[in-house]
Amino acid sequence: MKGLTVGKHKKFLAEIISLCEAAGYNLTLPYKVLNAAEYGVPQDRRRLFLVGNRADQSPYLYPKTQGKVSVDEAINDLPEAEDFDELLERDWVEAPYGNSSEYALQMRELSNIPFHFGYRRDYPTHLITSSLRTNHNDLSRHRFKETPFGKTEPVSRFHKLDPQGVCNTLRAGTASDRGAFTSPRPIHPYTPRCITVREAARLHSYPDWFRFHMTKWHGFRQIGNSVPPKLGMAVAKQVMKAIGVRPEKPKDVLSLGNPVMLSYNMAQAADYYSVPANVIPKRTRKVA
Repeated sequence: MKGLTVGKHKKFLAEIISLCEAAGYNLTLPYKVLNAAEYGVPQDRRRLFLVGNRADQSPYLYPKTQGKVSVDEAINDLPEAEDFDELLERDWVEAPYGNSSEYALQMRELSNIPFHFGYRRDYPTHLITSSLRTNHNDLSRHRFKETPFGKTEPVSRFHKLDPQGVCNTLRAGTASDRGAFTSPRPIHPYTPRCITVREAARLHSYPDWFRFHMTKWHGFRQIGNSVPPKLGMAVAKQVMKAIGVRPEKPKDVLSLGNPVMLSYNMAQAADYYSVPANVIPKRTRKVA
């Protein structure tokens, strides 16, 4: 996290660097805070990267910045969730897409410019997933509509996306043992509502075949806790270059998993994988 580079936490970071160097690793210094927005991700997300190598390996060089992608390029081709009543009850619907930017084509796996070296997935490209709607009241919708692009709505404290800018940092909220609070979700630039999980996934550079838990709380938490794939790839490419690896994109196409599992609660998931149900601590309530 970027917070490690300032204040009292900076001392902790210095200790980590000293321990790595004492163990014989050559670190690429000064360390860098990389902003995902400078690596093809339409989101202002700054994270610390501290990279090193063994003495017998080539030194790591941080990736060069790339062109920026706007909110509009990221989500404008997605069907409008408000047009489908089905999305009040489930998180998917069959619908036509609009005109896609190059970035959106990459997310749909329809681009001639592959952005990753992973397997292709067999999924219906007319299907929009992870798009369960939020049923806002009229007062909230009015406030959202009146909020200017790039500004914060004063009551909800939600940020309204600027279509020509990038998204603010998508956060995970708190875990169940810390109140299970939902992090503020951005307001859609054109429709007076919060963005869907799929729109958040686009703003995080997840391909459209990747599905999240069908509930909004879990879906946004999965995204907020993760490294944007395009940022991860930019960093990993430099690792591969340093160790002399030349990857090739596999030709096999993989099937997706069972979508029923995306609706599992903790007890169901624990039972399926034969693990204790208390892997994630339950919420603790304080008694006055």
